[in-house]
Amino acid sequence: MRKYLILAASVGALTLAGCKPQPASETTTPTVSPVTVAEKAPEIQSAPTRQEAKEFLENAGKEMAELYDYGGRVAWIKANFVTQDTNFLESKVGEQAGLLSTRLANEAKRFNDLDLPADMARKMDGLKRGSEFPAPEREGAAKDLAEIMTKLDSMYAGGKFKYISEDPQFASFYENNPGGELSLGQLSQIIAQSRDPEELKTVWEGWRTIAPQMKKPYSEMVSIINEGSQELGYQDAGMLWRAGYDMEGEAFSAEADRLWGQVKPLYDQLHCYVRSGLNEKYGDEVAPTDGPIRADLLGNMWGQSWGNIYDVVAPEGGGQGVDVTELLEAKGYDEIQMVKTGEQFFTSLGFEPMPETFWDYSLFTEPQDRVVQCHASAWDLGYDDYRIKMCIKKDGEDFSTIHHELGHNFYQRAYRDQPIFYRNGANDGFHEAIGDMIALSITPEYLVEIGLLDAGDVPGADADLALLMRQALDKVSFLPFGIMIDQWRWKVFSGEFSPSEYNSGWWELREKYQGLKAPSSRPGDAFDPGAKYHIPGNTPYMRYFLAHILQFQFHKTACDMAGFEGPLHRCSVYGNKEVGAKFNAMMEMGASKPWPEALEAFTGTKDMDGSAVLEYFAPLMAYLEEENKDRTCGW
Repeated sequence: MRKYLILAASVGALTLAGCKPQPASETTTPTVSPVTVAEKAPEIQSAPTRQEAKEFLENAGKEMAELYDYGGRVAWIKANFVTQDTNFLESKVGEQAGLLSTRLANEAKRFNDLDLPADMARKMDGLKRGSEFPAPEREGAAKDLAEIMTKLDSMYAGGKFKYISEDPQFASFYENNPGGELSLGQLSQIIAQSRDPEELKTVWEGWRTIAPQMKKPYSEMVSIINEGSQELGYQDAGMLWRAGYDMEGEAFSAEADRLWGQVKPLYDQLHCYVRSGLNEKYGDEVAPTDGPIRADLLGNMWGQSWGNIYDVVAPEGGGQGVDVTELLEAKGYDEIQMVKTGEQFFTSLGFEPMPETFWDYSLFTEPQDRVVQCHASAWDLGYDDYRIKMCIKKDGEDFSTIHHELGHNFYQRAYRDQPIFYRNGANDGFHEAIGDMIALSITPEYLVEIGLLDAGDVPGADADLALLMRQALDKVSFLPFGIMIDQWRWKVFSGEFSPSEYNSGWWELREKYQGLKAPSSRPGDAFDPGAKYHIPGNTPYMRYFLAHILQFQFHKTACDMAGFEGPLHRCSVYGNKEVGAKFNAMMEMGASKPWPEALEAFTGTKDMDGSAVLEYFAPLMAYLEEENKDRTCGW
């Protein structure tokens, strides 16, 4: 998953910040000063003309490119060296970006009544939407907002919890750390691998001790961006966010609900099945067979994907499936080879390899001498300068994540010749779906082609149930989490959840959508949303829900194009250059057209559709319904 920074906040269509929009040149010296950015446009009394609108857009593009060029590198340094000084630098650039966004949005309003060509009107609309985190015009607001956002991000990045595990499998955590201060990565490994419910509860609660201090600055940030959104003509920041999907805000909410309704029956069956498996493992006291599931039992710090508990809920007689982690270890793959293998998938489709700068400048492993932001991200730092930032673990999960992040990089390069206004995905869900669609082609047959798996070890059709269960525990389980994060934020922005209700509202939605509960009563000062990176990191989340719909829709289209006739979950488009060419044609459009047109360019339809999810998991759905027929499902 990518990190989105404040720098790209200046234009509604340009929300990529870790994946920064491409500048107009390779210059890396800042030419925009804070004074220049902060200046307000002079009062102009005459009626605007189309020529003035054209000149305004040209100048706006130049200003954005100049600031992004400099600001992207500041953000890269901050993410790779988290210190008080880099926090300060990023905060200052964020302030500049906020001022630029606010000024351009307000200047764009001058052309509201002018009949403009579609391309110019689209650019103006992006400017008027401004940032997803807009600062109001009042003096000091942009500075305050930038400082708060940087502070929240850094509070998360530096989070640790002191815990000493008695389990020998975690002994390495303490070799050079006798105090037992564990990072999120280490705590997440305990959540993934421990099967002691008391230890899981302690670690789960411990990570959330980093968050209560975020609550006050977060509520201050909400107040500022709501004020900024209202100045742009939106009721609140949530309405501003939803307006970025080429439809009215309420229409987008209805569209998200429609898509969730399509796939919810599959999730409900998976939830019922997993709850029963947890009950067999832990008993009625820890995991009863009715009601919500304890969130700490699902193998993931946030209960958003459940693949780490496959051993607990593996279907009987479902075959062994393929353990990619074991294959990587057996073949001696290191982190670089994992990335090169991911790149190879894209080149097999006809894409050019990543430039040498990618290998020279990316971060692939976690340094031991400094604090870095390990959250995986993809970056666009200038013409032909693309990077990923990951603390890669040599396991199957990160093997898939590498394909995901590379998908961002190849998408960024595809639209690099678009005007700066359009250097982004057709909508943010597209950007997240690209690499995930590729990852769906990581089938046993693909693993044979790249030499990870021996041909004689390819599981037969009797192992499909295991393959699908593993996929569902990661992807189907994520769907309600993907939709509820921004549902929570929209209610926060609208005032439906006041600061005193932030945490109770969070768990209200987690139970409603996911059927999960906290392992114990939460303290009165808890701010559990802050324990999830995308809240203090201020990354809109609906993109991930949409991506989990779109990746299957893209996959089905690609498999149909390739003439594949077997079950959808067995299809790999590795090596198919026809698919690559058609896919690239869609990616080259960037955000230059409304997303339904980009979707139609590849899939032939303008409608997002969850039916491909159901087709992909159809054999698993039949199994789940049979297994659950005598159980009481729901919560």
